[in-house]
Amino acid sequence: MALVLSMGLAITGCRRPSSGADVQVDGSSTVYPITEAVAEEIRDAFPDIRVTVAKSGTGGGMKKFGKGEIDICDASREIKSGEAEVCKENGITYDHFMVAYDGIAVCVNPQNDWCDTLTVEQLKDIFKLDSPIKTWKDLNEAWPDEEIKLYGPGADSGTYDSFNEQVLGKGTKIRTGYTQSEEDNVLVNGIAQEKYALGYFGFAYYVENESDLKVLAVDPGDGNPIKPTMETIREKTYAPLSRPLFIYVNLDSFKEPKVQQFVKFYLDHTAALSKEVGYVPVAEEIAIENQDKFSKLTSGGSEETESSEEASEPNA
Repeated sequence: MALVLSMGLAITGCRRPSSGADVQVDGSSTVYPITEAVAEEIRDAFPDIRVTVAKSGTGGGMKKFGKGEIDICDASREIKSGEAEVCKENGITYDHFMVAYDGIAVCVNPQNDWCDTLTVEQLKDIFKLDSPIKTWKDLNEAWPDEEIKLYGPGADSGTYDSFNEQVLGKGTKIRTGYTQSEEDNVLVNGIAQEKYALGYFGFAYYVENESDLKVLAVDPGDGNPIKPTMETIREKTYAPLSRPLFIYVNLDSFKEPKVQQFVKFYLDHTAALSKEVGYVPVAEEIAIENQDKFSKLTSGGSEETESSEEASEPNA
């Protein structure tokens, strides 16, 4: 760590207003458990590094990130072109690291004894705008003639974007009038308390609340339904609802030794900590790429410093 600190670049005058923290993180509620675990560990190892971690959703975090209000944005999707353009307009340069893999878990109440599997096409039929699906019976004549109580992430959530992209597809709008929240625990509690509920959120929140939920297998259309597990997410057989998770780092903030040290600590410990909180560690080659990228950044340059031209198109 002393070497990391010695490589720190000079502090510039373009920092966001201080909140009393050395490192400010906001963004994805899916990535939040990993980042919070890293923050807790570094508090023990380096008490002089003050870290705050919030979870306003990937979109909410990106809004702050683009204004230079936070140092790091947790993201459960790649940055959108519009968000990258805001960064460019505000002089925010950044780079990103893939820190783990996650699956989107589709869950029902444990009292649900009629549904174990849904196809991607059925999920699309349920969540698309003007959906004719209102009750469980609308999906299957043998199922209860009871309204499906839907729960899902809000529009600022990267999970919302990922689900829409993978399930609804481009050009299909999502339905309205169901319970949405960027706070995954709101969704978990709603499904746990409602017999006829159905919803989705990050796999780690299912793992954390496994006794209160029932996870469904998802059939991508080949007649081979797969449940999300550490193994199926790592092997990407849980398709199409497996995805990478990222942290986006403001490169001006990165010039500050404590931010730099936090990122180094994150990369060194994310494999163990992501697994502890229910996520799948990145492959070894990705971990090596992360360390190589970090080394380039600390030496004063990066071959992959990003701009709006390199950003992905909006997912939904």
